[in-house]
Amino acid sequence: MTGINNEKISITPFYHQETGTWSYVVTDKVTEICAIIDPVLDFDLPSGQASFESAQQLIAHVKTHKLHLEWILETHAHADHLTAAQHIKQQLGGKIVIGEGIRDVQKHFAQSLNLDEPTNGSQFDILMHKNDTLALGQSHFVAHPTPGHTDDSMSYEINGNIFIGDTFFHPELGTARCDFPGGSAEKLFNSLKLLTSFPEDYNLWLCHDYPKDREAVARTTVAEQKHNIHFRQSGGNPEAYAELRKRRDKTLNVPRLIYPSLQVNIRAGQVPEDESNGRKYLKMPFSIQKS
Repeated sequence: MTGINNEKISITPFYHQETGTWSYVVTDKVTEICAIIDPVLDFDLPSGQASFESAQQLIAHVKTHKLHLEWILETHAHADHLTAAQHIKQQLGGKIVIGEGIRDVQKHFAQSLNLDEPTNGSQFDILMHKNDTLALGQSHFVAHPTPGHTDDSMSYEINGNIFIGDTFFHPELGTARCDFPGGSAEKLFNSLKLLTSFPEDYNLWLCHDYPKDREAVARTTVAEQKHNIHFRQSGGNPEAYAELRKRRDKTLNVPRLIYPSLQVNIRAGQVPEDESNGRKYLKMPFSIQKS
């Protein structure tokens, strides 16, 4: 999948096949200052083994093009993959950024997983609020809260491009699920309408794509998403959309990596400390279904 390369910025997408996740390097062409968006840490659940192959592709791109990394942007605390933000920060520098709603996500999972973890967002370098900006050389990102999938979901706009996290998927695949703690189909509908209020030629860069008989797609447009299958099926009606989304969510399985992911991601990618035997551990809740 090719990105874009105009007189102001370049956008280079990287696809993580195992989780269907898109990561991006966004570069200001004049100053060669860059940002990385939604980097992935490779993680094998059965073995508990993590690796940096995907992250190294991003790092290699930055080094090869002699870029200066300023920002590591998270669109939200992901439940389907672990973030490589800390590894990239250790290798290249940069500040880790997420939406201020992360505090609500932290509070929920610190309680539900019995974690001894601050819930004030202090693990991150910057918490973004509505219309906050981040300079990227001669350009800048503008933060747009887009909750619904999660409380902390934040989209980032720059020069006619918006990195939309888990809001829209490919127009024929629909939209993000809303059955996580703090999720809301009603809020997501409002976020989708916000995104489609931008000019029709704006690029909307996806966080995920799950192709079957085609190549993975990173970029759609506002015009294309106005005809998203979930808008067509609901007639663009907020109540009909919420009913459709909730009905669909009842059929979905819990994400395979939800518990490892969130324990790392709500900590800005910091992995657990070694325990007394020199090994790291992640928690998994356990319950017995009543007959």
